[in-house]
Amino acid sequence: MAEAGITDIFVIGGGINGCGIARDAAGRGLSVRLAEMGDLASATSSASTKLFHGGLRYLEYFEFRLVREALIEREVLLNMMPHISWPMRFVLPYHRGMRFDASAPASRLLAAAMPWMKGRRPDWLIRLGLLMYDTLGGRKILPATKVLDLDDSPEGRPLKPEFHKAFEYSDCWVEDSRLVVLNARDAAARGAHVMTRTRVIEAAPEDGHWRIETENTETGARRTHHARVLVNAGGPWVADVLRHKVRVNASAGVRLVRGSHIVTRRLFEHEKCYFLQGADGRIIFAIPYETDFTLIGTTDVEHADPDSAPVCTPEEQRYLLDFANRYLRDPISEDDIVWTYSGVRPLYDDGASSATAATRDYTLTMDRAGGAPVLNVFGGKITTYRRLAESAMEKIGAHFPGMPGPWTRGAVLPGGDFPVGEVADLMARLGQDYPFLTDFWVRRLIRAYGTDAWRLLGDAGSAADLGEAFGATLTGAEIEWLMSHEYARTAEDVIWRRSKLGLRLSDGEVARLEAWMADRRQALPAAAE
Repeated sequence: MAEAGITDIFVIGGGINGCGIARDAAGRGLSVRLAEMGDLASATSSASTKLFHGGLRYLEYFEFRLVREALIEREVLLNMMPHISWPMRFVLPYHRGMRFDASAPASRLLAAAMPWMKGRRPDWLIRLGLLMYDTLGGRKILPATKVLDLDDSPEGRPLKPEFHKAFEYSDCWVEDSRLVVLNARDAAARGAHVMTRTRVIEAAPEDGHWRIETENTETGARRTHHARVLVNAGGPWVADVLRHKVRVNASAGVRLVRGSHIVTRRLFEHEKCYFLQGADGRIIFAIPYETDFTLIGTTDVEHADPDSAPVCTPEEQRYLLDFANRYLRDPISEDDIVWTYSGVRPLYDDGASSATAATRDYTLTMDRAGGAPVLNVFGGKITTYRRLAESAMEKIGAHFPGMPGPWTRGAVLPGGDFPVGEVADLMARLGQDYPFLTDFWVRRLIRAYGTDAWRLLGDAGSAADLGEAFGATLTGAEIEWLMSHEYARTAEDVIWRRSKLGLRLSDGEVARLEAWMADRRQALPAAAE
């Protein structure tokens, strides 16, 4: 649809929203360019709690549309990506002292109607919320809520004996940074041009379209691009792009909220997640993670500057430890933490009184600066990224008469072309076809690459056929795949975003990997080319 030399859509930002929009647009036949100043998913989209979930606690804020959309999307997304996403059961231990977040509308309503409850969450209200959670999204694959007796069950053993009952419900796990990369890969397969390590210097209207200046952060090379529509999916930098790159004065604002997580040694043997409620009304999750670890998070802390790298502060670590220890039979301490990470959520500024109360819904605005349209993406959550992309295309569609309609629902991501319930069968088949793989290795490859694992391994008859071994089952063949197919450029890209093998590799192994990749980069084009 593009005029000669003019791209239809230029996307700023290689997080989940930017890559999701690029994929959707490319699949409708539009020409697309995407610029990401770092690695794909190098900011918020690799620092989530890694869940596809409706957001049970958002019911207390009466965010019914957001929750319903997210609940519907869980099963849509499961079918699109059964390798990187899977069902998970969540255990919500109950005790009489549970309280609402005081800022929640449900808390204020209950306080007015039943003041003697003094802000506590009654058992019947949790049951009602979970009934809504089970039915609001038309659940088909995921099992329903049930009540657990914690006194004699595997789920009760890690908890203090004062917890006797729990509610168990369904949500889903997702490998967040791999989700971004697979959307980028699919966008590129449909014709999009994905440019990593490419910073947008300026975007200015010119004769009814956009002129965009970019700089390759590896080589310093500058290029000029032209596009009919600009999409600002800058995440934490969305307001900065709007005001300083595009130079549009807009009233919509972004609220930066830091969410931090800690990873500890494995704290329980079963594969279910705990949904823990605190005395302050907030919640955290304790989730089985990467086979041998437990992920605990998240916090909600105001974050002033998107250019200030988010870190899990000692205070946040202590908060998460103390929160978990209110439930755990065997307390954990700083000595049990093996890794921390933190991301900044770019929430739409709806004037909420606290970071916790700020809406997780998304807002899309269209501006016409000098006659050239720009779409700005505020807020959102990883579960609704596909619907956000569809909504973005609805707004953009006015500029492309005859543009085809929605198509992504049911369109699988690379490697996900197999039924949700056949992951175990796929693992068994990979192990049979490549008998030198260990069980851990098989699981890791299927959960990362799905059916693409066979393409990665090729005709290898032994581990030696896969090239240099860097430790923790990471081989030269896999690195070659990641560099040539998945935009990886550095060791950090590989061990913290394309995988989480950084939890298992030594400093020496990482240094050797970085040196090896530096040699290979000489033979590959610069990231932005």
